[in-house]
Amino acid sequence: MNLDKSKKRIAKKIKMGFQGYPMLTIIYSGDTPAVAAQVSLTYIVEEGAEAMVECFTSKMDVREDEVVQSAIVKMIERSGVKTVEQAEGVNALNK
Repeated sequence: MNLDKSKKRIAKKIKMGFQGYPMLTIIYSGDTPAVAAQVSLTYIVEEGAEAMVECFTSKMDVREDEVVQSAIVKMIERSGVKTVEQAEGVNALNK
């Protein structure tokens, strides 16, 4: 899938706001605020349920990695999430 198309589809789901569960939270992390080397996807089936976490890393910025962004879109589609949230900015990567 095209990088721009993937980004637009993710952004559209985020803009919809809270629509209920299941919910997916996208958290970008990196060594610097300018480059996100990792993305963590936290999936919650229902309120109070244990979260499942999937992480992807890249040698380049994962926000500009077509494969990673396409994988996020596929996870959203296949898991049937109703809500997608994204943490602001790039969090510090814990080593």
